[in-house]
Amino acid sequence: MAESTPIRVVVAGAKGRMGREVIRMIAQTSDLALVGAIDVSRLGEDAGVVAGVAPLGVPLEDDPQYVFSTRKPDVLVDFTNPQAVIRNVDIAIANGVSPVIGTTGLTNDEIQRFDHACRQQGIGGFACPNFSLGAVLLMRFAQQAARYLPDVEIIEMHHDQKRDAPSGTALRLAELIAEARQPHLQGHPDAFEKLDGARGATYEGMHIHSVRLPGYVAHHEVLFGGHGQVLSLRHDSLSREDFMPGVRLAIQKVRSWIGFVYGLENIVD
Repeated sequence: MAESTPIRVVVAGAKGRMGREVIRMIAQTSDLALVGAIDVSRLGEDAGVVAGVAPLGVPLEDDPQYVFSTRKPDVLVDFTNPQAVIRNVDIAIANGVSPVIGTTGLTNDEIQRFDHACRQQGIGGFACPNFSLGAVLLMRFAQQAARYLPDVEIIEMHHDQKRDAPSGTALRLAELIAEARQPHLQGHPDAFEKLDGARGATYEGMHIHSVRLPGYVAHHEVLFGGHGQVLSLRHDSLSREDFMPGVRLAIQKVRSWIGFVYGLENIVD
């Protein structure tokens, strides 16, 4: 029996921490092939060398249109920033390339626009705030717990170079929890902050707190309070390797549907 053709992948943000991790994962996965690498510096260097593995014969380039039209990829994996991702994904979809987006900060309007564009092209697209399978379990457990303990606070902790706050994962947790409980204000009705922001941001009455410190990777804790009891659910990503099974799964599945899917929980069996 003939072997299936590997999925052809381009990585945008190739020299970043997540981009390098994705390249290492692709190099170790038999049904994936790196055919392009996009970034704005270290141009011409081999993507494998930049990622710390053997040379892959794929140079870093800064023109997405040129990469998509000449390398003919199946999938784009984007870990860039909220400005670059829009351009990269628009060009990818226009070229019939399915985007897998790990860049956070997308708005609902942008997700809807990507969905419309993917459907017009007859391809699948995917975005996810957290590719950790453990984070998917945290979301499922938190949503179930909120049915019985509706008073909730979320704490998320990341490295000090993360730009957006709260994290996409914390927002997704809040969205899923909100589906399981009625919105309501929490705490004393006359509570006040002696320092602005002391109680964090709010989402339908839930408080969300963001910590940014060196040494952290990605950590999320959901605290539930009830009469005479508290429940804590926590997930810690200690290495970016934690996200690679989810990224690999998304690459392997994104060509199997039409339209745009948001959230790893929607594609994990």
